[in-house]
Amino acid sequence: MVRMSAEERRESVIRAAMREFARGGYHGTSTEAIAKRVGVSQPYLFRLFPGKKAIFLAASERCLEDTRRVFREAAEGLTGEEALHAMANAYTRLIAEQPDRLLMQMQVYVAVAAAEEAGDHEFGEAVRAGWMELWETVHLPLGADVGETTTFLAYGMLINTLVAMGFPPEHRVWEGFYPSARRLGRLEK
Repeated sequence: MVRMSAEERRESVIRAAMREFARGGYHGTSTEAIAKRVGVSQPYLFRLFPGKKAIFLAASERCLEDTRRVFREAAEGLTGEEALHAMANAYTRLIAEQPDRLLMQMQVYVAVAAAEEAGDHEFGEAVRAGWMELWETVHLPLGADVGETTTFLAYGMLINTLVAMGFPPEHRVWEGFYPSARRLGRLEK
C-alpha cells in the first residue's frame, strides 16, 4: 500500500469534509464522521487542522475556489453573452454532477450567518473575501458591467435555492429560465 503524504491526506480530509458538511451542516457534522470517511483517527485529523472550524473553513474555501475555477475555465477567451452562457452552463454541469457542491455552498451561507450572530466575524470575513473573488471572476468576462454581474449572480443564487428546495423542472417556478437551468430541477437529493 502506498502511503499518503500529509498534504495528500489534508486534501482527502477537505474532500471528505465537503461531503459531510454538505449533508449535515457545521453543527450537525462531527469530526469523527470526517475522520471515519477519510480513514484516519481524530487525533490525526487534528494534527492536520487545529479544529472543526478550521476544517469547515478549508472546505468552504475549496468550494468557492472550485466554483471560481469552473467559471474561469468556462469563460476563457470569451466575453459578454458568450462568457455568460459558458459560465452558466459550466456551473449547471457542476451542481448537476456534484450536488454536494451546491449543498456545501448553502451550508456555508448558513454557517456565516450563525457565526456572525454569535459574534464570530472572522469566519464571515474569510468567506466574504472568497465570494468577492468569485464576483471578480464573473465580473471581468461579463465586460466589467456591474449590472450584468449582479444579474448573473442573482439568477445563480435563485437557481441554487430552487434546486436546494427540490422544485421539479416542470414546475412553473422555472419558467423564464434557460433550458440548462431547468434541468437542475431533476437533481436528486
